[in-house]
Amino acid sequence: MNIIVNNSPHETAATTLAQLAAGQNLPHSGVAVAVNNQMVPRTEWDSFALQDGQKITILKAFSGG
Repeated sequence: MNIIVNNSPHETAATTLAQLAAGQNLPHSGVAVAVNNQMVPRTEWDSFALQDGQKITILKAFSGG
């Protein structure tokens, strides 16, 4: 399946948002994900089915000033 992750084309075999997150080695906290500009709560990642062409935005929290 072909999706867009942070404005870059990405081919994945992941079928859920949780699988995509695991494949991206995302940390278990400090991460937010939006699909087609709609935030998806982490509690829904396991059941959120990915579809071809979706735009995924991954935001990671970081400290600093």
